[in-house]
Amino acid sequence: MNHSTIRTVQVTRYVTPLREGGSLPAIAEADDGFLYALKFRGAGQGRKALVAELLGGEIARALGFRVPEIVFAQLDEAFGRTEPDEEIQDLLRASTGLNLALHYLSGAITFDPVVTKLDAALASRIVWLDCLLTNVDRTPKNTNMLMWHKELWLIDHGACLYFHHSWDNWQVQATKPFVQVKDHVLLPWASQLEDADAALRVELTPTLIRRIVQLVPDEWLSTDGESPADVREVYARFLEMRVAASGSFVNEAQDARKRIV
Repeated sequence: MNHSTIRTVQVTRYVTPLREGGSLPAIAEADDGFLYALKFRGAGQGRKALVAELLGGEIARALGFRVPEIVFAQLDEAFGRTEPDEEIQDLLRASTGLNLALHYLSGAITFDPVVTKLDAALASRIVWLDCLLTNVDRTPKNTNMLMWHKELWLIDHGACLYFHHSWDNWQVQATKPFVQVKDHVLLPWASQLEDADAALRVELTPTLIRRIVQLVPDEWLSTDGESPADVREVYARFLEMRVAASGSFVNEAQDARKRIV
C-alpha cells in the first residue's frame, strides 16, 4: 500500500503526558528532531482512534482546513523500559509498533470563541465537517481547535467516526442526522451551512475519499473475520454515503441552531 503522503518517524524520547485521561497522549521527540503530539495504539479506543484521527485529519486538510502534519510514529519495543511511571510504561509496552502523531504546535493556545471571532463561512464549514465525521469532540468544554500564529488549526479527531465501534448497522449510521451538533462550539456562528454544504460535498469526491482511506495501515484495520481491504471498503462507503446524504445532517444542524440563536 502507498503511504507516500504520510511520513514515518522513529520516536526517540518521551517528553511528557499532554493531559490527564484514559488515552494519555504525550509530547514526544522523533528522529527528525521535531516534537509531536503522540497518540498510542495501546490506549483507550486503541487502533480505531488512530484510524479516526488519520481519516478525520486528512479529510479536513483536503478540504482546506489547517491541520498539523500527521505522521506515522514507530515505537521500539525497548522504548518504555526506562520510564519510571508504571501506567505510562504499560502504555508504551502495549503500543510497540506503528502509532500516530501530529506535529506539536509549540506556543499554540486553545481557541476561545469569546476572544476570537470566526466568520460565518469558516464556522459553517467546520460544523459541516464535524457533522460529516460525527465528531462529538468540538464543544465549548473542549474545542479541539488551536490558535497558532494568528491562524486557526483543527486537532484531535480521534473521537470521529464512532460507527466503527459497532459495525453492524454502519449503513444506517451513514445517513443519520448528527444530533450531537447541538453542542458544537461554533454552531451559533454557522449561519451559512447551505453554502458550506454546496461547496464541500463537491470537493469531497469519492476519488478523494478513497485516496485518503488508502492511507490507513493494514495493521490498524484487522478485525475478526474481515480483511483490511474489506474494512477499508466500509470506511470508504460510509463516507461516500454520508456525503450523499449530507442534507440530513445539514437540516439537523440548522434546526439545532434555530433553538439557540
